[in-house]
Amino acid sequence: MPSRLRFVAQRLVDLLFILIGVSILTFLMIRLVPGDAVQIMLGANVEITPERVEALRAKVGLDRPMAEQYVVWIADLLRGDFGTSLWTGRPVIEEIGAAAVVTVELSVIALLLAVVVAIPLGCLAAYARASWLDVVLRVVTVAGITIPPFWLGIVLLLIVFAVAPGLKTFGYVPFGQDPVTNLQVMALPVLSVALPVIANLVRIVRTAMLDSLGQDYIRTARAKGVGETRVVLVHALRTALIPVVTSIGILTGYLLAGSIVVEKVFTLPGLGRLVVGAIEERNYPLLQTSILLVTATFVAINFLVDLLYTVIDRRIAR
Repeated sequence: MPSRLRFVAQRLVDLLFILIGVSILTFLMIRLVPGDAVQIMLGANVEITPERVEALRAKVGLDRPMAEQYVVWIADLLRGDFGTSLWTGRPVIEEIGAAAVVTVELSVIALLLAVVVAIPLGCLAAYARASWLDVVLRVVTVAGITIPPFWLGIVLLLIVFAVAPGLKTFGYVPFGQDPVTNLQVMALPVLSVALPVIANLVRIVRTAMLDSLGQDYIRTARAKGVGETRVVLVHALRTALIPVVTSIGILTGYLLAGSIVVEKVFTLPGLGRLVVGAIEERNYPLLQTSILLVTATFVAINFLVDLLYTVIDRRIAR
C-alpha cells in the first residue's frame, strides 16, 4: 500500500475509535444529568401519576435498559435516522440543521478573519523581533488570550450602545434574506470569537517563524541573494506552516465552543441556544446527536489537517 494511502487509512481507523468513545461518553453523561426527562415533559400543569410516567417513558423508549437504548440509537444513526425531538416531535436533524447554519457562519467568518489577520502579524512580529512593534504585539496577544469571548462580547455591546445606540446588534437575519443586516448583526459576535483566536494564532505564528528564520537554509538563501520578502514569505513561512495548521485545527474546536457561549450573549439562534435548551429540557435525542455531530465535525477538520500535512511536507506520510 502506498505510504499516503496507509497514512490516510490509519487516521480513519483512529477517528472511528474516537467517535465510538465520544458516543459512549456522550450517551452516559447526558443521562447522569439530574432530572427526569419524562417528568419535565409532563410539566407542572398535569397530575403526575406513575401510570402516566410509565406510559410516556415507554412511548419515548426510555423504559428500556441503557445498553439497549444505546444500541438502538447507534443503529438508527447508521441508517440515517437521527431521532425525533422529545418536545417538538420534529426530526432532530432538522432542528440541528437550522441552528447549525448560524453557528457555522459565525465560526467560518471568525476563522477566516483570524487567519487573514494573524499570519501577517505573526510574520511581522518574528521579522521585527525585539523591536518596539514586536513588544507591542506580544503584549496585545497575551492580553487577547486571557479575555473570555463572552466578556469581550459584553464589552463590545456596551461600546456600541454608547457610540451607536441605533445599530442593530441582537437577533439573526439570514444572509439570503438581507445580506447587509446579516453582516451587521454578525459583526460583534464574530469579533468576540475571533479576537482571542487572532491573539493566540499570532503568538504561534511568531514562534514558528522565529524557528524557521534561524535555520541554515534561510542563511543560505540570503547568502545567495534571494530577496528578503521571498525568504520570509516563501522559504520560512512554508516550514512554519505545519505547527500553524495544527493550531488552526485545534482552534476550530475552540471557535465552536466559544461560538456557543457568544450566541447566548447576542441571542443568536445557533447550536448554543439549541444545546442549552436541550439540557434544560432533558431532550436526550436532540442533545446527544448535537454533541456527537459537533464532535464529528471537529474530528473531520483535524483529519483534513492531517491530510494537509502531507501536502505541505510529503515526508510526513512516509
